[in-house]
This record gives sequence, C-alpha cells and structure tokens, in this order.
Amino acid sequence: MMEAEMKTREEMFGQLQAILVENFELEPGQISEGADLYEDLDIDSIDAVDLMIGLKDLTGKKIEPEDFKKVRTIGDVLDALDQLLNA
Repeated sequence: MMEAEMKTREEMFGQLQAILVENFELEPGQISEGADLYEDLDIDSIDAVDLMIGLKDLTGKKIEPEDFKKVRTIGDVLDALDQLLNA
C-alpha cells in the first residue's frame, strides 16, 4: 500500500465512516465527530481492536494501543489519525 499522503479531516472522516459502516453495521447517520464509540456506537474492546487494524490498513501506520485507549469519540479518532499522519 502506498504511504498515506496528508489527508484532510473530511477525507479521514469519510474513510473512517466507511470502515465503521462496513465492519460494524452502523448507519452513516449515526457517525458524527461527537459520537461516543462505546456508548453511542456500541463498539466494544474487541471491535476497537478491529477498528485499529482497519485504520492501520488505511494509514499504513500502526496506532499505539495506549494512544487508542484515550479515544472516546469519532473526533478523538480523527485527532489520533491526524497526529499519526502528520507527525
């Protein structure tokens, strides 16, 4: 896979939304920056690992588990991706 070039937040949101819809059977309308992964989207710890793998495939970079533990909302995921891609 090609190295991920700088992506806008909107592009990352779209790709994240696609991963969530495809892998977790969520409706696109449920997914917003303020949506809580665990409470609003009913993602459990095993799902979170699957999401991390999906994001690694998307970015070509590994998200450290301790960084992902701080993530609560879709906006937090986007912030983590932004830091990863623009580090």
